[in-house]
Order: sequence, then structure tokens, then C-alpha cells
Amino acid sequence: MSRPPPIQPDTEPLLRFEFVRGMLAALLARGLDITPYLQRAGIAADSMAQADPPGVTTGQYIALFYAIALDLQDEGLAMFSRPFKPGSFALVARVGMSAPDLRGALVRMASTVNLLQDDLQFALAENRTEAGLTMRWLHEGRHPQPFLLHTLVRVFWRLAVWLTSGALRVGHFDFAMAAPVDAAEYAVAFPGKRHYGQAVTGFWFELGQLQSPVLHDDMALRAFLSDSFGQIIAPPRLLGQVSQEARNVLLRAYPEWPDVHAVARQMHMSRATLQRQLAGEGSSLQRIKDQLRRDLAISRLSTSDTGLAAIAAELGFSDSGSFQRAFKQWTGKACGEYRRAR
Repeated sequence: MSRPPPIQPDTEPLLRFEFVRGMLAALLARGLDITPYLQRAGIAADSMAQADPPGVTTGQYIALFYAIALDLQDEGLAMFSRPFKPGSFALVARVGMSAPDLRGALVRMASTVNLLQDDLQFALAENRTEAGLTMRWLHEGRHPQPFLLHTLVRVFWRLAVWLTSGALRVGHFDFAMAAPVDAAEYAVAFPGKRHYGQAVTGFWFELGQLQSPVLHDDMALRAFLSDSFGQIIAPPRLLGQVSQEARNVLLRAYPEWPDVHAVARQMHMSRATLQRQLAGEGSSLQRIKDQLRRDLAISRLSTSDTGLAAIAAELGFSDSGSFQRAFKQWTGKACGEYRRAR
């Protein structure tokens, strides 16, 4: 296993605070106290009252998700009428992976998620040229949280892309709601045409892609789920195409940590070409590794009682001490303090 060098300073752009407001919207609508969750994620409790609060780091955003989901035992963050119990997303992903092709995966996932909640009807839709996974809101007179619709489309679209090893190419995204005032901000999250004011929410692609084979196994699924909330639930990082592919190579190899030569071979390019293209996107393989290790560390400390030495080894650190120093640098909290607060 190649041991990474010391952590580089994190220059990842901050996420807009509106993403935090969206994540907390359902809790506020139910009159729940959000202060403990903000504190758990290292976000100033008075930020919600500020007219223009500062952005948050991706690590803080992921930590906020885990703080809410684990406390409420609800991966849906109180946005469904009944809890989306922990493990529900993993179940949907596993059901999809059991199908031979994308058509079967979408049908099976839609049936499963329809059993897990009562607010949206998921279905595979087809016409002469397109197919899509659609989500129809079932409650007249009560509107879903915009954050919920944006997040669900991203979750199931990215899961479908993963199941087909990146083969799926989406033509457009539909949303059964009015366009938000900051609609242009979602161009990064949804790289395709976005249509608002539609009858149903979902994503659409060429009909022939339904025959795309599902290409993953249990080991790949475990790696994917280890980083699922960092990769899918969180707003997208401003990663270029090469940077995203390099991250995917690292994730497929987890818990191994291939060096730049091995990653370049996996991407069918020379080391120099990989480094040059990453630099052109304002990134580097080490920075991508550090961001991935941070997200995985938050996941492991939030959802397991695995010892720090074992987590350090999984994440490619030489010892527990170096891992703990890195985690403190990433989150501003010691591992033990972070774990006790969950």
C-alpha cells in the first residue's frame, strides 16, 4: 500500500449556505431544534439568522447530514412523512445491483423505494425515444421541499450512472416545481437541460441505454456505499472530468491507495499527462486523495465503532496519530470528540 504524504492545505471552494438551509428546512418546518446539529458539524449556530452567512466546507456539510440522519434515524432528514430508516439507501442500491441491466435496475429500485416511503411514486417511464426514472408527488395541497426533489434526482441519477460504470448519459432533468431564484447555481449539480414546472420530477436519457449492463459486484458496492453520502448526497464538488475519474479510480481500489503511476495506468494515460490534466483543472491526485479520505473518515467515525488504528490503516495512514492529526485539520475536532458527540 502506498502511504500518502502529509495532508495538503484544503483549497476546496466553500459550499453556499443555502445548501445548509435546504437540508434543515424540514426540521424547521416541524419545529425541531437545529442548534445541536449545527454545533455537531462545526457550523456557527447564529448563521441561520444572518442575511449573508459564510459558506461551509464539504466536510461540514457531510457531518451535518450524518448528525441529523443518525439522531433522527432517518436518511430522509424528516422530509418524508415517515422515516427513511438507516440502511434504506444501501438496500435500494443493492436491489439495483442485482439486476442484469439498467432497465431491470430502475424497475427494481423504483419498486423498493415505493415500499420505503409514502410520499412519492417512483416509476420507469418510456416513450418512443426516451426513458426516465420519474417521481410523482402524491399529496395534493402539500408541496415537497425543493431540497428533497433536487436531492432525490441527484441521488438516483448518480446511482444509475454508478451501476452502469459511467455509461449512462442523461439528456435532461425535470422538476415538478417552480424554478428556484438561484436556478443557475444548479448547473454544476445537473449537467444537462433542466426543466421546471413539469408534471413529474425525474431524469431522462436515450431509450437504448436501458440495455446498458449493470457491471458491479458486492465489493464495489461496499466501496461505493462507504463514500455514497460524500459523493452523492453532498452538493457536487467542482471537479473536472479527469479529477472525477481519478477519484473513481481511487474509490474502486479502496481500501488500497494506488500511487499516481497506478492511477494513470487505470486511466490509460502517462503519469505526466495525468498530472498535467489534473493541474489544468486546478487539482492534483494528492488533493483528491485527501478529500476522499476526509469524507470516508467522517463516514466511518459517524457510523461505526471501528478503532482509530483500523480506520487509519483503511485510509492509508502510517499510524493512528497521523490520522488523528489529519482529522483535526479537516474538521477542527479530535476524533474522540467527534465520535462522542454523535
